[in-house]
Amino acid sequence: MRYLKKNFIITLIFIVSSLQSAFSFTDNYPKNPRIDAINYVFKLELSDDTDEIVCETTIDVRFLEEGVQELRLDLINATSELKGKGMRVSRVTSNGNSLIFTHENDALYITLAAPSTVNQRTKYMIVYRGIPASGLKIANNKHGDRTFFSDNWPNRARNWLATIDHPYDKAMCEFIVTAPDHYQVISNGLKVEETDLTAGKRLTHWKQSVPIAPWLYVLGVARFAVQYVDEFKGKSIQTWVYPQDRDAGFYDFAEPTKKVLEFFSDYVGPFSYEKLANIQANSVGGGMEAASAIFYGDKSVTGKRTVRWRNVIIHEIAHQWFGNAVTEYDWDDVWLSEGFATYFTLLFIEHQYGRDAFVEGLKASQKQVNAFYEKNPDYRIVHNNLKDMRKVTTRQTYQKGSWILHMLRGVIGTDNFWKGIQSYYQKYQNANATTADFLREMEDASGRDLSGFFQQWLYKGGTLRYAGTWQFDSVQSQITIRLDQTQNDGSLFKMPLEVGLYLAGQNGPEIEVLQVNEKSNIFTIKVASEPENIILDPNTWVLMESDFSKIE
Repeated sequence: MRYLKKNFIITLIFIVSSLQSAFSFTDNYPKNPRIDAINYVFKLELSDDTDEIVCETTIDVRFLEEGVQELRLDLINATSELKGKGMRVSRVTSNGNSLIFTHENDALYITLAAPSTVNQRTKYMIVYRGIPASGLKIANNKHGDRTFFSDNWPNRARNWLATIDHPYDKAMCEFIVTAPDHYQVISNGLKVEETDLTAGKRLTHWKQSVPIAPWLYVLGVARFAVQYVDEFKGKSIQTWVYPQDRDAGFYDFAEPTKKVLEFFSDYVGPFSYEKLANIQANSVGGGMEAASAIFYGDKSVTGKRTVRWRNVIIHEIAHQWFGNAVTEYDWDDVWLSEGFATYFTLLFIEHQYGRDAFVEGLKASQKQVNAFYEKNPDYRIVHNNLKDMRKVTTRQTYQKGSWILHMLRGVIGTDNFWKGIQSYYQKYQNANATTADFLREMEDASGRDLSGFFQQWLYKGGTLRYAGTWQFDSVQSQITIRLDQTQNDGSLFKMPLEVGLYLAGQNGPEIEVLQVNEKSNIFTIKVASEPENIILDPNTWVLMESDFSKIE
């Protein structure tokens, strides 16, 4: 609803409101749609003598309505429960004037000097210091070297950065870092300054000029070997690894980065950011998709270009489009990030490495989906007012979310699928979207009502299992197919299902599409001769299990 203009007609408002109420929810974060953060400037001082950081954060805010009297930011308090870790705010100012503030329960409340006016722009500076309890890992890497690496996912930026720590309010950011001069500094966007100071210190300034969600704000401070690998449409492709891993890291990350950027740019839309850096870090185990500066775990560098880490690279670059450029408005819709990145990884694999590798990936995902279902049969992909951020993602968010996109492609056709994806990306690039927004774009692209498909796969639990038989009637020259949905979890799916008729003398199957809507279903198909075999879903379009055989 944040995109609606005041002069839109009442009917349109009603339609959009109805769609969002039917196909979206609101997590429990205290959003304030009257306030829009435009830019953050984080001036940080780091030291080898202590893990305490000193920070001066300046936030540039636009007030969208009049009468706002308080600005709320997320910032973890220093408490005894955290053994003294956390942040302590010493001063808040605006235009050089001190402001009244309260810092409690991990939130900073700033009393404004005067109630806001519409479209008022004001900057607020917050000065604080402390040892991060999380969010910024200060520790030795695998080689025993001291490093500083961020780990903000999903809402841990507040441990060290004063922000509106939720994806609904995207903003630009700058990191101005003063650290010992034996470190190099990497962050979002472009490096605009690097100056050696006195007393063995260095100032480094990175500026991200595209709005992103706070979990994507990234900082890496370490000794690095840096390679400027290539360019993509005038934007630098870089590798940052520990100097001990220089040769192996430069080799590993050189592929397939540029090919992935080209694929998503051609098939989805333009790359949003000013560079793409692949970075070895000790704050993550796998990968973290921070905008323009992706982190990969300490052990990511092997010098072998393994398939596992190759796929992690593809997945994290896919996030630059989905999750980073198009960001979920609520944590309830996190599948718009993780399900999308997982499926678009497979789409690049299909494009680059072939259909067999793509199907192998789908089948591997299905095994994970089935294993998760056995323990969590009621789990739904779109959360319902998520409260516990430890549950923001699960195996289903990734793997079943990916399969749902694949099934959607099967239902509406590949051409319509790409048409809808491109429209969705164009409309919400560098902004926020909901599942309802995605539904509308796919319905517009396909000309079909997809509400039932979205409802059964995204807003309900359950699984799809078929049991059936086929029989040939030589007198009638027809096949009778009986199909039952045998899942016992109370779910009932309405899905088109391909069946492949394998006839003698033909290279491939004849495809018939059955609309399987009921618990028990009977279909008849006219044929010229008895098939040698019939297979359900021969082209792997449906997330299902089946037991299907011939009656002699």
